[in-house]
Parts: sequence; C-alpha cells; structure tokens
Amino acid sequence: MFSRYKKADAKPSAAVAQKAAAPQQPTTKTESQASAPAAAVDAKKVMRRPMAQAAGEVVAGDKERRRKERLGEIKLELHRELLDNLNLAALDKASERELRAEITAIATEVLQEKAIVLNREERSTLFQELYDEVTGLGPLETLLQDETVNDILVNGPKQIFVERAGKLELTDIVFKDERHLLRIIDKIVSAVGRRVDESNPYVDARLADGSRFNAMVSPIAVDGSLVSIRKFKKDKLGIDDLVRFGAFSEEMAAYLQAAVATRLNVIVSGGTGSGKTTTLNALSSFIDNAERILTIEDTAELQLQQTHVGRMESRPPNVEGKGEVSPRDCLKNALRMRPDRIIVGETRGEEVIDMLQAMNTGHDGSMTTIHANNARDGISRLENMIAMAGIEMPIKAVRSQISSAVNLIVQASRLQDGSRRMTSITEITGMEGDVISMQEIFRFQRTGLTPENKIIGHFTATGVRSHYSERFRLWGYDLPPEIYEPSAG
Repeated sequence: MFSRYKKADAKPSAAVAQKAAAPQQPTTKTESQASAPAAAVDAKKVMRRPMAQAAGEVVAGDKERRRKERLGEIKLELHRELLDNLNLAALDKASERELRAEITAIATEVLQEKAIVLNREERSTLFQELYDEVTGLGPLETLLQDETVNDILVNGPKQIFVERAGKLELTDIVFKDERHLLRIIDKIVSAVGRRVDESNPYVDARLADGSRFNAMVSPIAVDGSLVSIRKFKKDKLGIDDLVRFGAFSEEMAAYLQAAVATRLNVIVSGGTGSGKTTTLNALSSFIDNAERILTIEDTAELQLQQTHVGRMESRPPNVEGKGEVSPRDCLKNALRMRPDRIIVGETRGEEVIDMLQAMNTGHDGSMTTIHANNARDGISRLENMIAMAGIEMPIKAVRSQISSAVNLIVQASRLQDGSRRMTSITEITGMEGDVISMQEIFRFQRTGLTPENKIIGHFTATGVRSHYSERFRLWGYDLPPEIYEPSAG
C-alpha cells in the first residue's frame, strides 16, 4: 500500500491468528423472598418507597458484551499497527479527509492480513474510534461531541458517567485498561504544558474547546484514575433563554436588569453544578456596551457579550514550584488597568479582600460567585475567607466592609429533580448592631412533587419593596409596584 503518511521503514504486519473473545457467564443475583401472609407485613414497611436500581448497575446481554470485548481487542491491535505505520510528524499538515482515508486504508489492510471479518456497521464504528484515538481523546470524543451531555465523570477505566438534564447516567463506554486512560489524560495535560504523575498526582486544565478538565491519578486515586470534564457551552444562554427554561420569572429578570444596569455589586451564590457561571453570564448581558470589563478566572469559562472585555486566567506553579499567578495577583493588577467593572469567576481565597476593596472604591457593578447554600451562608463564607487570608480585623469591621461592598446575593440551586432554579434574590441593606441586615425580594416557592419526582412550585415576590427602588428610579428603571406583590402561583 502506497501512502504519503506511512513511515518509510514501516514493515507490513505479520498475520496473527485472531483472538477469540472468551465468553463470560452472566452472573445473576438471587434474592431469597420470605413467604409470609399479607396480614403479617409490618405496616411501617409498607410506607417505604421501592428503591430505584443503582446507577452503576447496567445489565447487558452476553452476546452484546462479547461483541464489544471483541471489537475492543481488535481496536487495540489496529491502534498499535497505526502507531507503527503512520508518520505522526506528517499528520499535522494532513487534512481531516486525508487522515480519515489513510487510517481507513491502513486498518483495512491489517484486517485483511489478520483475516478479521466485520460487518459494515462494525467497520464504520471501528474506523471512527481509531480516528478519535489518533487525533482526539479516544472513547471520550463521542461524549464531547454529544450536545446533551453537560458533565463527563470517569471513575477508573471501566466506569464512565455523564450528566444529562441534571441527572447522572452510566454509559457503556469504557477504556481498555488503566494505561489507556492514563495515555488520554497525558495527551490532554501535555497539550497545555502541564504534567501529571506520581509526584504531581492531580491537575486542572482546559480543553481546546474551553471545557474544564480535572484529573487525579494513582496513588491519590485508589481504584483507577478519576477524571471530570465540565463541558463548555458553545451557545450563550441569555436572560430570555433562562426565563423560557423556567430558571426564574419575568419579574425577577426585570429586577435583575435594573440591579445590574444601576451598578449594584452582585454575588451569585450556589453549590457545585447549580448554574452559577451560567447565571453570571446572563447577568452580564445587562452591562452597557460602553463599559470596560475585566474578568479573572481559574479556567476561562465566562462568555461575556460586550465589546470591551479583558480576560485574565490564573496559573498554577510549574514543575519546579515557580511561576504561579494567583487570582489575587490578577485582581491587584486589574485594579491598575482602569476597569469600570471587575468580574471574578469564583472567589474562594484571599482574593476576597481585594474584591471587596474594589467594590468599595469606585468599581461599582462588580460581580463574582461563591459556594454557599443560601444568602446568609454566603456572608459567613466571605467572613471565613477573610479570616483565612490572615487579616486580623474585628468581626464588626469585617461585616461592615461586606455590608458596604455587597448589594445583592442571587442564590442558584440545583433541585432534586436535576432542574436549576434561581431560588432566592436577597438584598443587603446595611448593619444593625453587629449583624448584617438582609431582606429577601424574590424566592422560589415549592409546593409539591409529581409522581415522576418533578418539582412543583412557582416564583413569587415576598411583598418587600426593594431597598434600592429610589436608585432604580433615578437611573431610569422605575419598576412598577406590582412587581413586589406576592403571587399565588
């Protein structure tokens, strides 16, 4: 076979007897059931709801399992042949069409030499997986291309979960073994100049499309390497999209527009995966296009829609422990760059001091996110972060600093049915003695649960008029009084 991308010294592979996949006897669980009269059943046991099948239990047919094992072994052999035959140095200049044709040609030749017969569907799947192995991230490539997947979670080579619509699902995709998984991890981190091994067993990186990547390997990961990928949304979700999806109401959107446009300092609070970054992106759409915005993140995820945006990304130390650029370093430098607003992707450490100082010294309208379960907990986390930064201040002075810097806390939550809602909007109105005074303006009121475990509820105002109503009016956002009236759903 003639090829531009084949190594000059590559030797044709010798025919090897095809390996027969050893069938595995399916194991079935047997449960002993006690035969007792219905009258003897404890009434309390009747109240228990039947337990759902564990997410990790996937029952596959013996024939299908053997077929996948066979294809996996064939793919592994073909991948070795490709590495031996392809001139990898020349692949950078090859187009996708040329590379696919080359991989198909080499794989077809090897299949013929090994006397392996596959049907059309198996060949097509095999060639695509080989292409992903050479150019992409192997088994993960299919999940990265799936628009319905939000998160990819790998617990060792044989267990890959995905999150769809807020719910975790176990996929039938697997790696060949731990070495295969480690090779894909190394391929990802080496592309961004990082490394992961026994001396540095965890790494945080960003994929080419902007997706957030985190991995932990042995000896920290006990049962196989752990990988989590938070996929980057290519489509920007605006306020109208979130209202349509039921994340919050039209009245809340009008209030938030007034709050952001009039340069209130906003903190978006919530747990992991609750939609904090998505909410921050949506709120940023209310910022005037003439303002200069600087963003600071650990991994760049914000998709601001304004013209004048400067993006910064912190950097961890290198292998020698040098070269670290912390979020606080970025924030200090940002204050010298004439920003109108500063947006910090997540505040989690000593940078909180500089963030509060910025909010208090002429950078009104700044925004950030924190991890907290509610608005009051969010204030406590800010206090704790200040204490962890080593700043010795009286608690009253700390709270006074927070109350004068932060105007609004927006609480985002992921509910038990997987839906993400803006469950509360709370204003900080000042200090009463040693306590920060707060008032909730809007909330999500839960009323029940459907048989399908879907949350039933509605958004409602609390009946409290905004502390910043006069500010809104002076800036041209005179919200109608009806917006603050409670609704019955």
